[in-house]
Amino acid sequence: MFRRRLVRQMAFFLAGSLLFPYVSQVYPPLDLDAMLVFFGLVFFAALTLAIFLDRQARARKDIEVLRHLLTGLIPVPFILSAALFLNGKLDSPRKVVYHQTTVEGRYLMKGIVRGTRRLFVYSWRDGRKIERLAVDPDDYDRFRDGDRINVGEEPGALAIPWFYGVYRAGQARAALPAETHLKPNTPTPSHDKPGLPIQ
Repeated sequence: MFRRRLVRQMAFFLAGSLLFPYVSQVYPPLDLDAMLVFFGLVFFAALTLAIFLDRQARARKDIEVLRHLLTGLIPVPFILSAALFLNGKLDSPRKVVYHQTTVEGRYLMKGIVRGTRRLFVYSWRDGRKIERLAVDPDDYDRFRDGDRINVGEEPGALAIPWFYGVYRAGQARAALPAETHLKPNTPTPSHDKPGLPIQ
């Protein structure tokens, strides 16, 4: 009985784990990579815990505390997916702020379905040097190192800043909505650049 319930729980958890990476790309947060690392830790913690619980149950040992811990981890992928989706869906396009910055590098990891594409740009946020923008294939192919761009950022309905879009700096003013705000140039340091993977 316990093993059957455990299999159902893990099937539900795995479904959420497959859903989260795709939902996170709809309204990608600026800190998407950090969230993916956190989710990866949750995923392997739940998987390890499920294997350990199965062995403990076979040995007829007490598993009550660990079972409740696993039950608490099961809905995490769905909670994260819903939070990121609603954070962007309920946000207002009038709150978009565009930041002028420069492309410092690019990263591509090919995948079976979509793969991972990032533009590395100088950050406009205090305490950060680089922003890693989750872009689509078109934006990834359009921009090269050194390109001046405008990056659209929204604050998020749940206070999770997310990446709205990226435009070439020379063309941005004609393309941006009239009600949006354009921040002044972000300084681009000419030395002490961090090493970044470039494709």
